[in-house]
Amino acid sequence: MGTICKWVVRIFVVLYALALALLLVGTFGLFGQDRDPLAAVFLIPLGLPWVYMVDLFPEALRPWAAALSPLLNIAIIAFLCRIVRQRRT
Repeated sequence: MGTICKWVVRIFVVLYALALALLLVGTFGLFGQDRDPLAAVFLIPLGLPWVYMVDLFPEALRPWAAALSPLLNIAIIAFLCRIVRQRRT
């Protein structure tokens, strides 16, 4: 079980890094790409259900909150894996 947890966290972190990279490339038009208003579309499913609470932040902080919301899920998954690992020992 511990190995599966580690892999789930690693895969989630890799998916988050890829989605964040796509956001940066699409938002700023890096590498000659056109600017894309839907660049953050891959971050939304990774940040559910916390993305729904982005409206509680001021307008200036909403993009940052949406981009960082998957970190909450990564922290929760890592915490649950740590609890499972401690119970097994």
